[in-house]
Amino acid sequence: MEQMARTMIIIGLLVAVAGFIFLIAGRIGLGRLPGDFMFRRGNATFYFPLATSIIVSLLLTLLLNLLFRK
Repeated sequence: MEQMARTMIIIGLLVAVAGFIFLIAGRIGLGRLPGDFMFRRGNATFYFPLATSIIVSLLLTLLLNLLFRK
């Protein structure tokens, strides 16, 4: 039971950190880059953040390679 409580606390902290990162990312311009596509037609909107996805993927790849390098 104690291990499950620790796991839930860690998951909660990770979700809080992810929320903070999304809050900061919006302020620095991620999500509104030139390669992010938005199509509006009538009441429908389609948003595809291609450039933001590529940048986040590169940053996570670098970070995880640094953390898990043996």
